[in-house]
Amino acid sequence: MAEPGGLVLHGQAGWGSAIVEAQLAFYGLPFRFEATGDLFDAAEARERLRPLNPLAQVPVLVLPDGTVMTESAAITLHLADLTGRDDLVPGPPAAERAAFLRWLVFLVANVYPTFTYADDPARFVKADVAVQKAFRAEVDAYAQRLWGHVEAAAVGPWFLGQRFSALDVYLAVMTKWRPRRDWFAAHAPKLLAAADAAAALPAVAPVMARNFGG
Repeated sequence: MAEPGGLVLHGQAGWGSAIVEAQLAFYGLPFRFEATGDLFDAAEARERLRPLNPLAQVPVLVLPDGTVMTESAAITLHLADLTGRDDLVPGPPAAERAAFLRWLVFLVANVYPTFTYADDPARFVKADVAVQKAFRAEVDAYAQRLWGHVEAAAVGPWFLGQRFSALDVYLAVMTKWRPRRDWFAAHAPKLLAAADAAAALPAVAPVMARNFGG
């Protein structure tokens, strides 16, 4: 539960909770961070989180009234509503609104699940290790094809063009994951440039350092 008047973010350094953590920091919203532990390796960590999220996944944001939010896209939209600001989420009148919503959902509905499936293939493929490795390789290759679509849609210097948005925060975090920086530099330079610029913002940089070091 959240403390009265406070937000509580349940997450793990370097995981998807970093996307929400960066947004909270950008907005200047006070929150308490609760580390879940490794949800892949620790059954106890999964059991602790399941009362809040039956899928035992992060991020989980508990609102001051005790309401539980999961799903980073939903949290992204809610935080914009909560703050009454449009600097991360273009408002309804904005020309970039439709593209923002399209690619926000694309990232969470298409790209993000490739990590769910391939980070620990044994959860989905019960055959031997060789089959699990082949499954991961296929999912990773599919993820690269998806990133190609995202790169083709990027305008630059930010994903939406001249307008910074939460999409750039997603990129700052997600380009830290497979297929990692060298692949993005070679195959998706517009995405990497937007990611690096977002990661360097004064409000975001400490979050990136805490989650990924450096």
